[in-house]
Amino acid sequence: MQRICVIGGSRYFGKLLVQRLQAAGHQVTVINRGSTPPPPGAEHLVADRDDEDALLAVLGTRTFDVVVDQVCYTPVQAETAVRVFSGRTRRYVMTSTIEVYDPATAALPAVAQDTPVPEEHVDPAVWRVRTDLPWHDEAYRDTHYAEGKRQAEAVLTRAGAFAFASVRSAHVLGGGAREFTGRLAYYTERLARGAEISVHARELPTVFIHYEELADLLLWAATATGFTGPLNACSDGLTDVRDLAAALAAESGRQPVYRTVAEGEPAGPFSFDRHYAMSNSRAKELGYAFSRAADWLPRAAAESVAASTAPAA
Repeated sequence: MQRICVIGGSRYFGKLLVQRLQAAGHQVTVINRGSTPPPPGAEHLVADRDDEDALLAVLGTRTFDVVVDQVCYTPVQAETAVRVFSGRTRRYVMTSTIEVYDPATAALPAVAQDTPVPEEHVDPAVWRVRTDLPWHDEAYRDTHYAEGKRQAEAVLTRAGAFAFASVRSAHVLGGGAREFTGRLAYYTERLARGAEISVHARELPTVFIHYEELADLLLWAATATGFTGPLNACSDGLTDVRDLAAALAAESGRQPVYRTVAEGEPAGPFSFDRHYAMSNSRAKELGYAFSRAADWLPRAAAESVAASTAPAA
């Protein structure tokens, strides 16, 4: 049994992670702002992670084997985490994102379109940190999501306060109504209405991961391995927005109607005209076995269609 602290963990794959940690016999403490209780049996500490004094007060003398941070979005939050958890944990795992590789959000080296992007493409050990930027402004944070994650990784990597690992998650699907981003539901709803789906003239594929697989990988990263540094987390196989629409069409019986956007015009979510599909080779070398996206995508589509047709509570 290990003592695990999960920051966030109140919904979607974070909530499932807490449940799977408990099922594996670990002692789990969840820290969130109190709007959603954790699964039964988990200790619940209520605090805003941006309030350092409140975090210190609610933690008291508690120590942990591992902290899993589901909601670290900025270097300022990362610096707070370093101060609060230094001496309280031996290992810190942060949930990061594929968006750190998006060439539209930073001046990154070019990658050949047929080459999966490896972790070293964005090295947090050398990434510049700017805590003087307006990270406390929610609108700024939302529009600089990828950069916030890059800089948060950089702060935690260079702190040296604990063994640090970041899990760079692919786009997450599955779970129907639990999939709070609404991106797959966006396509489900447009198919149901016969509305056009905006796509790029040349679609470039990306990578995805099922929310259950991401919870399993985070469980593994927290309790079954000691790797440090960034790790890409994605199911095997490239997928594009037309593949998603086709899976939804197979479940709903409605055919997608596409509209090609002009150059520079935005398309719908998961429609990409730039390449940053990740490589998952490092995780495999460390012993993690991924599923194939093509195997679970029909189930994710079925869950999304079922959620869209379920009567309102």
